[in-house]
Amino acid sequence: MSVIIILLFASITVAGLFLAAFLWSAKSGQFDDDYAPPSRILFDDNTNLKPKQ
Repeated sequence: MSVIIILLFASITVAGLFLAAFLWSAKSGQFDDDYAPPSRILFDDNTNLKPKQ
């Protein structure tokens, strides 16, 4: 029974660490991309497409 409590505490600790890392990265602007979405449609080049001969 004590093993279950230890594993529960360890899993909650790891989940809390991941949540803290996610919140820290979201607040520091890691996921902000203000430039690419509006201009992605303007610079759509199809240079990889070759015409069939």
